[in-house]
Amino acid sequence: MKTLFAVAILTVGAIVAPVEAQEAARIPRVGFLHPTSRSHPMFDEFRRELAKLGYVEGQNIIIEPRFAEGQYDRVPELAAELARLKVDVIAIQGAVTVRAAKKVITTTPMVFVIVLDPVTEDVVANLERPGGNITGVTTFDPQQARKQLELLKEAIPSLKRVALLGDRGVSEALMNAGEEQARALGLQSQRFRVAGPTPDLEGAFAAFRQGHADAVMVLEEPVPMINRKRIAELAARDRLPTMFPPTGADAGALMTYGTSFVEGYRRMAAYVDKILKGAKPGDLPVQTVSSYELTVNLKTAREIGVTIPPEVVKRADRVIQ
Repeated sequence: MKTLFAVAILTVGAIVAPVEAQEAARIPRVGFLHPTSRSHPMFDEFRRELAKLGYVEGQNIIIEPRFAEGQYDRVPELAAELARLKVDVIAIQGAVTVRAAKKVITTTPMVFVIVLDPVTEDVVANLERPGGNITGVTTFDPQQARKQLELLKEAIPSLKRVALLGDRGVSEALMNAGEEQARALGLQSQRFRVAGPTPDLEGAFAAFRQGHADAVMVLEEPVPMINRKRIAELAARDRLPTMFPPTGADAGALMTYGTSFVEGYRRMAAYVDKILKGAKPGDLPVQTVSSYELTVNLKTAREIGVTIPPEVVKRADRVIQ
């Protein structure tokens, strides 16, 4: 009888031990859902920030990236795909992307970044206690457009008319802010919104030429950001100075300025870490990034025949020679 009992214990142990081992060995999965493309520099920034927190891909974390390539109708499908993979948390950019993901994800924690006004945009109910399964970081500064235009005026004293290039698939909040701040600075503005996946950028620049634009301000919206390098090329061809948000620094823009996306992604990675360690997203307050980055590209300035004043160059966080 004792022998049979011992065999039974050993048998149960043999079954339970592998299950416990599997649970102990399970690697957390983090989804990354972005409205643009794999070339967006912030994906690698997100990975670097997680690495700083001690995560090694393939060892103690698996990252599942999904990119909508500017096609918002794909977001629910991509979100559902991440849900089927049973990811532990999803890092996600942009209000349109979050709202689309919310349609298919109701329990998986989500941490957002770059949402203009999380309450007004119907992303969270409250900034201090978001509740539910969503929290995140906002980098929106309502005065950012004014500061960008002031820098353009300082760099190009003859500036009178500025073209604003945005994405037809998102709200007009950034476009309206740009137009409002242009008026406040005594500038004329010309808007042009393009649509993915094949935006009419040639048409946009033809309109800018016809409208006698003196410079182009590119908005931090998915379709322009996916096509940032092509936009910079067309602007250089037409010898038009450009102002991009910080993520356009790799495109060849004359200048980039805005709230620090690196800081936004650093904080998002920190929230992902907290959630993986047991925190509830609804208990984590939405954070606001208030640090700024200015990049001046002297190489582009030479190519288009613009001389950036030394005082502007001195204020730059980064100067591209």
